[in-house]
Amino acid sequence: MDLRDIYAARGRIKRHIRETPLERSLFLSELCGGEVWMKLENQQFTGSFKVRGATNKLLQLSDEERARGIVTASAGNHAQGVGYAANMLGIEATVVVPENTPMVKKVAIRRYGVDLVVYGGEYMDAERLARRMERDQGMTFVSAYNDLDVITGQGTIGLELIEALPDLENVIVPVGGGGLVSGVGCAVKSMDTGIDVIGVQSVASPVMYESIKQGRIVEIELEDSVAEGLHGGIEEGSVTFELCKRYVDDFILVEEKPILRAISKMLSEQHQVVEGAGAVGVAAIIKNPRRFKGKITGVVISGGNVEPELLEEAIHEE
Repeated sequence: MDLRDIYAARGRIKRHIRETPLERSLFLSELCGGEVWMKLENQQFTGSFKVRGATNKLLQLSDEERARGIVTASAGNHAQGVGYAANMLGIEATVVVPENTPMVKKVAIRRYGVDLVVYGGEYMDAERLARRMERDQGMTFVSAYNDLDVITGQGTIGLELIEALPDLENVIVPVGGGGLVSGVGCAVKSMDTGIDVIGVQSVASPVMYESIKQGRIVEIELEDSVAEGLHGGIEEGSVTFELCKRYVDDFILVEEKPILRAISKMLSEQHQVVEGAGAVGVAAIIKNPRRFKGKITGVVISGGNVEPELLEEAIHEE
């Protein structure tokens, strides 16, 4: 995977996705004494960046792969991206999500006419079932992160960032399975190796952080998190592990209360509805504003599919 692949992905998906706004955050800029810009993927079709990678993948499936039907596992947003693309292309799709997937995401997934299966306590349970369906029923599996076509689709965000902010010094990216940060990291590092790529995970689910730290993909005990979109493990042998080692300069882990505060601040200060996974980059700046002093920083706001109850909890927490 290289920059040419990401440019090719952009040409392929351009008319199917939205080039999302890049908005300067006054409150974050004042807080850290730098210049903070937000890439608002919460305003993307389906309310999440995931539609980029899913569309890029499905557009490249062979007729035979399409005919077998597709199956995927998702914490919710990738499922909507797959549903959006499958509906557009007339492909039958089955989506497996874990039980902790918010109802707002389940309802949205069903709108695309997919077969929705709810299974397991966390993401890896859903992925194992989807892999069994691939094997037993001959379906075409579409990974949420462990697929170079998906990753290059997500990398188009990095192109949009660097083209709009040529003096960018930091980019902060939410990390679950690592597909988003791998793609964005490849794009921005290929154009300017001096840009720091900072991945953010929740303390409740720091799987990629711990895997990079230990030099191998690990399984760890997870806790519940309001950033459920980043929750879960990493498939053994995932390409994102090596890509994260190559492109991610550092990780920041954030706790639940700062994530809730970030959701609330995005609503009150920026008038943006953001889910927990989408708010972790904001939480990272709130946690350590001095780190970004005097710097030009881009923050990927990855999604906005949030339950009304969680939004209310965040407001009360503030």
